[in-house]
Amino acid sequence: MSKSGVKKGVQLPFKKAFEFALNTIKIRFWRSMITAGGVFLGIAFLASVLTSKAVAGANASADEVARSNWLVGLSLLVCAVGITNAMLMSVTERFREIGTMKCLGALEQFIVKIFLIEAALMGAIASSLGYLVGTLLMIVTKYFSFNPKTAFHGETWSGSFTGAAFGTNLVFCIVLGIALTMVATLFPAINASRIPPAAALRSDV
Repeated sequence: MSKSGVKKGVQLPFKKAFEFALNTIKIRFWRSMITAGGVFLGIAFLASVLTSKAVAGANASADEVARSNWLVGLSLLVCAVGITNAMLMSVTERFREIGTMKCLGALEQFIVKIFLIEAALMGAIASSLGYLVGTLLMIVTKYFSFNPKTAFHGETWSGSFTGAAFGTNLVFCIVLGIALTMVATLFPAINASRIPPAAALRSDV
């Protein structure tokens, strides 16, 4: 009890917030997959561009690189907007759940933490799969389109794409996917945490 006689909100550990987030993803699996789908497609496109650049090496023109960067940036922006919209819908569907947690003493920080952990998990999984699929498709495309007869002396279909480049790009894409998903989720998460418990429990959603 505080000095004013009002009981403080319950401070739950990160492990408990992680369990809440994981259970929510399992319960709302298909909704989560729709949200993660945007990240998957955006990162898959980014991975294909990164792989294409590595394979092309010095043969890529400045115009091609600039056009690819613009398309990647635009696709990731659309991806972020889609995630934000999906999370806003998720908040609406979970009014009663959020109200119940707040009535039981959950703090606003705990609500935000749950949503951000959900976003990080979806971002990590979707980014990993998106990178693998995008890279694999580009490698297969480059392999079958490579013509040794028209290639420069010593040039191979893989160009400068190596195992080290694969690992570096993978880490970059996963970090970017997690960051993108968490940033897109932040606004809906803060809105969810500020819902008055009584108003949330009265919701018919």
